[in-house]
Amino acid sequence: AKLKSFAAKIIQLLKEWTETFPYDFQDEKSMKELKEIAHRITQCDEENGTVKKIISQMTQSLLMALSARSQYQEIREKFRQPVTDKGTILKTKPQSTQKDILSVCCDPLILAQQLTYIELERVSNIYPEDLMQIVSHMDSLDNHKCRGDVTKTYNLEAYDNWFNCLSMLVATEICRVVKKKQRTRMVEFFIDVARECFNIGNFNSMMAII
Repeated sequence: AKLKSFAAKIIQLLKEWTETFPYDFQDEKSMKELKEIAHRITQCDEENGTVKKIISQMTQSLLMALSARSQYQEIREKFRQPVTDKGTILKTKPQSTQKDILSVCCDPLILAQQLTYIELERVSNIYPEDLMQIVSHMDSLDNHKCRGDVTKTYNLEAYDNWFNCLSMLVATEICRVVKKKQRTRMVEFFIDVARECFNIGNFNSMMAII
């Protein structure tokens, strides 16, 4: 009875740990230790299959979370590859084929909604360990220690880079317009987009536009 009670507490601990900090189990050693603990807990309650089912679901959810993060990281690495100079591409393209953002989407609300979808996608990939990693890295810098095991906070970097990209997009779309009247219209359009972002609650995109 004591073993069953203890096993239930260990299962709860492992469940919360794997859900909150899945990246702690990305290497083979930690995953092996998790499986060994899970196997020993299962033996404590062999008659009842509930424990085995819970552990199986926990392991499956963990593997799915790690797989999703790995795929997201691969996609990010592709985008991080150096690209050719965009300015050169714009100069070589005929003026008639160059589209401004108004020709793609002229509704401020729709653009604000699309920006919010991108924001939510970036935020959903930020995990507690990303924030913890920054804190631990800052502590190591304060103590003048060299930490070689610091994991790069790719997801936070992606969120930060998106803010900068949106700011550059707004500036580029305004500056590339030659006529003052059209440029004024473009500025007013982005002001409306920022206002719609504010109404939605997307303050990050709003600040990037400003």
